[in-house]
Amino acid sequence: MLYPEIDNTISSFDFKQISEDRRSLLQPLIDYIQYKADSKLDIRLNLICTHNSRRSHLSQVWAQTAAAYYGLKNVSCYSGGTEVTALFPMAAEILEYSGFKVKIISKGTNPVYSIKFSPNELSVIGFSKTYNDNFNPESEFAAIMTCSQADSGCPFIAGAEKRIPITFEDPKISDGTPQQKEIYLERSLQIGTEMFYVFSQIKI
Repeated sequence: MLYPEIDNTISSFDFKQISEDRRSLLQPLIDYIQYKADSKLDIRLNLICTHNSRRSHLSQVWAQTAAAYYGLKNVSCYSGGTEVTALFPMAAEILEYSGFKVKIISKGTNPVYSIKFSPNELSVIGFSKTYNDNFNPESEFAAIMTCSQADSGCPFIAGAEKRIPITFEDPKISDGTPQQKEIYLERSLQIGTEMFYVFSQIKI
């Protein structure tokens, strides 16, 4: 059971708007998750972007939420970057706007957030870290490259069973403009729609 506000956001997702090109990009992730589910193995996804500040966090949160929504067990979603910065405040604000319960549990230059999608599920813990941080899995995971810079800049992800590029346009381009919230929301909803599409395809 998700929070009702998140259910309202999900009701706006339209899989028909996902282009054939995007579906082709998403298919290797569907295949990976399906294989793991069929084999009764834990499913670990590490969503990776350069700064672990925007797209990778949005992808992690929406993927974990989608897994819960479709009743897929043993799914753990992580995120990381090639360098450490901070979870960008607008990314957290957009998740809250979409119905997530967001709370800062540790302040500082790299705050730690609790991001909760359900009254009875564990929170997603959001903070900026490298993809190989101790907080993340060391092996038996899929590395999902959510930005082209990380994809080209990291030719090898140690411990990854599979590397899958699913890149999104950076909402950072709108920072400091009147369109910032609109662009962040648009990107978050795109990521949410695509992650929900992925998990909707899994047969359990």
